[in-house]
Amino acid sequence: MKKLKLSFALLLLTLVFGITGYHFIEGMSFFDGLYMTVITISTVGFQEVKPLSVPGRVLTLLIISTGIMIAAYTIGTLVRVFIEGELRKTFGRRKVEKKISKLEGHYIICGYGRIGSLVCAELRDHGMECVVIENQPASIERMEADRVLFLPLDATVDGTLMDAGIMRAKGIVTAVGSDADNVFITLTAKGLRPDIFVLARASDEKNEIKLKRAGASRVVSPYLIGGKRMAHVLIRPTVIDFIDSAVTDGNLDLQMEECRIQPTSDLVGKNLVESNLRKDYGVIIVLIKKYGGAMIFNPQSSEVLESDDILVVLGKKDDMRRMSCVM
Repeated sequence: MKKLKLSFALLLLTLVFGITGYHFIEGMSFFDGLYMTVITISTVGFQEVKPLSVPGRVLTLLIISTGIMIAAYTIGTLVRVFIEGELRKTFGRRKVEKKISKLEGHYIICGYGRIGSLVCAELRDHGMECVVIENQPASIERMEADRVLFLPLDATVDGTLMDAGIMRAKGIVTAVGSDADNVFITLTAKGLRPDIFVLARASDEKNEIKLKRAGASRVVSPYLIGGKRMAHVLIRPTVIDFIDSAVTDGNLDLQMEECRIQPTSDLVGKNLVESNLRKDYGVIIVLIKKYGGAMIFNPQSSEVLESDDILVVLGKKDDMRRMSCVM
């Protein structure tokens, strides 16, 4: 860009020099001076406005010798910038597509609006891979600035979801602005891969049932959640402050996580007392979700842990990291 600006500046300076020179040396008007300078630089050979004096011819020689070089340099710079930009864009897209083709266990985010961008940011903060599908020009600029993997395509097309790696993905999030498009994307995703987890956004609460009928695993209505949260701030502000500090903001150095008990874990077959999770790691077992889907809130110390149970625990971040080794 610096070279391009310099070339334009030199070209403009040459025009000003020629116009001024023809005006004062030959007594031409500024327009005639511009005309003479342009035809001299471009070497088109049109007729001169009037016969030139010796000083005027010397001026013309100076303009020809410098103007042609500057014009050629400017044109060359423009062509180089254009070609390099197109090549960079082409090879950049191929590089992104190559990265996407190698992803496994990632999430596909359809739409990069307010909701989609937040979901993508949270996933990336937790070290999870994601691919965004969005074809709105304004969103494309944001995605490029945020350095996310994205496909500038239509998410309702089967081929787009295939290019995003739906057959290898862990789940898909439909967060486009239209509920109708979210329903269509859900139907398309389920048609390609019936077992895929689909998290769908519903702008209108009435459309939640339609999304579930289309095959959405979970449906979230941001406006409904936002309204309830605002009401809870008024009704039970201390609870909300604790949740924000402990879970969202991390001001208390606490973290709420879910941990799956692997079949090879030493915890399988032990009750909570025998597991020593609270004693060794100082965590609070909030919930146990059994493999069949049953949820046990505030489980008793005699509750036996089984393979593929999911524990929802609250504790300090360092303790949570240590505990993950035994799961």
